[in-house]
Amino acid sequence: MSVPGDHPFVAAVKPLVDAMGGEMVEPARAEGDDVVLAWEGRDVVAVRLPHLSDSLDHILAELERRHGMPLSELDRKTKQSVVRILETRGAFSVRHGVETVASALGVSRFTVYNYLNRENATRGGS
Repeated sequence: MSVPGDHPFVAAVKPLVDAMGGEMVEPARAEGDDVVLAWEGRDVVAVRLPHLSDSLDHILAELERRHGMPLSELDRKTKQSVVRILETRGAFSVRHGVETVASALGVSRFTVYNYLNRENATRGGS
């Protein structure tokens, strides 16, 4: 990235761009769907948003980093928590989202659906 990394605005938005799996590029290199961000009337950085399918992979990788181990090695309760986080982040609206999550967690699609149904039943019963 050849964006001015020492610019305070770039430093401020970098954690958000990283969290969503985006890429920061020079405003002059912005393409179609890139979002150009300005600071005090001057274009400072363009953000290249990830494709939805890449976003899910990025979220799964971030959750692995957060837990310090492959998601498949987590205990059942923690896997259920991961499924709740992923549901909140829209992971299951992506085509093959359930299959991708099931594979990452080392469980079946049926188990992921059970986790989702259990969470929804808990919310509905409260």
